[in-house]
Amino acid sequence: MPDAGVGPLVALARRLVLALGALVAAALLVYVQRDGYRDSNGTPLGLVDAFYYATVSLSTTGYGDVVPVTEAARLWTILLITPLRLLFLIVLVGTTVELLTERSRQAFRVRRWRSRVRDHVVVVGFGTKGKAAVDTLLGDVAEPDRIVVVDTDRTRLDAASALGLVTVRGDAAQSSVLRTAGLPHASALIVAVNRDDTAVLVTLTARELAPAIIITAAVRETENVHLLRQSGADSVVVSAETAGRLLGVATTTPNVVAVVEDLLTPDAGMSLSEREVEQSEVGGSPRHLRDIVLGVVRDGEVHQIDAPAVDALERGDRLLFVKRVTPTTKGAASR
Repeated sequence: MPDAGVGPLVALARRLVLALGALVAAALLVYVQRDGYRDSNGTPLGLVDAFYYATVSLSTTGYGDVVPVTEAARLWTILLITPLRLLFLIVLVGTTVELLTERSRQAFRVRRWRSRVRDHVVVVGFGTKGKAAVDTLLGDVAEPDRIVVVDTDRTRLDAASALGLVTVRGDAAQSSVLRTAGLPHASALIVAVNRDDTAVLVTLTARELAPAIIITAAVRETENVHLLRQSGADSVVVSAETAGRLLGVATTTPNVVAVVEDLLTPDAGMSLSEREVEQSEVGGSPRHLRDIVLGVVRDGEVHQIDAPAVDALERGDRLLFVKRVTPTTKGAASR
């Protein structure tokens, strides 16, 4: 779970500095009053002896080989050494208690999140493809805490956590990792890993855990598309060949690529979207609507707008259309 605050190494370093400061202060106090202390060997106290006494005193070990014998030394021990001892113990014990408390608090937050979160999106892989997918989801007004990123790379997970996303570190091909991400209660899964064989394993595992979830996967090679579909993917995007086609089109008609990029970028300009047919549009033709309709979804199947089967819109149809995105409507989804 994302949590803003001081990093663990910085917090630990601060506590170590505070503990060492207490130790040095106690040693200097003893050294200044060294004439009031007696060594069991009868030798005068040096700086090392002062640090030794401060160490065993603050840690409450107390071997008794160095003891205060004058009233002034004992008074210094009461007024200064004892508070430093308490400070030293609070720092050490407090660090341990805080670590255990933080683990318990984090475990409680995870259990509470898993108990209440529903219909979230799980993104496997936070590389270039996964990050672009998350940016699109956030552009569609998705709440960051309803997006879970699963990856094995700590740097990528830190980047996802910085965006306010929930992160899970582990191999998504393992069912236990996907359960930790709450996959059985998720509405969609995006598989954006770098290897096609890994994408197949993740899809198989996810489909077994959540038979009704919508799975979208990216592959590098077209020949692996049928493997993803057989594994249970609802949609498969061929990343390498799609980029290659755009490169080929750009050599002859670069303006077409500019329009495609505009459609695929949700921030501004035009964007592809989907909405349900309104009551006033039932019975009409999708070619005569105010929106630029590209297709009609009926019973889970996509039809072109000139297909005879969708010449008359029916209740329950969904329209795939081009939406104009402005700064005031950025991310607003038509319903």
